[in-house]
Amino acid sequence: MGISKIVMGLDDKPMWASIERGAMELQKCGECGAFRYPPAPVCPHDLSADAEWTPVSGKGTILSWVVFHKQYFEDHVPPYNSVAIELEEGPIVVSQLRGDEPEGSWIGQRVELIYAEHAGRTQHFARWLKPEAA
Repeated sequence: MGISKIVMGLDDKPMWASIERGAMELQKCGECGAFRYPPAPVCPHDLSADAEWTPVSGKGTILSWVVFHKQYFEDHVPPYNSVAIELEEGPIVVSQLRGDEPEGSWIGQRVELIYAEHAGRTQHFARWLKPEAA
């Protein structure tokens, strides 16, 4: 069992730098305006290489979730969760829900990205936006 590690490609460095600053930025296509995630050298919609790193709101909706009861990595002690979040800007990111949890199904619940230290690095997590705060 090892510690989960960031797989860092050339296109990933600006995104991880923005996460370190506590405000995620993603590539936004200069031609069609679509946000790219994961970062890539060309837009998957129109194959344009033109892109600008642009802040995202960090707000989104949970599309799917799971709670793991087996330990796969030293730095993820069970039980722990993973959530697939569709950001308001369109991309789907995978994160972990921290703090209060919704009762029942998490699907469709509103969340926002927060940033915290984990295993010696800053990464994003999701925080549930209770209905009165959403």
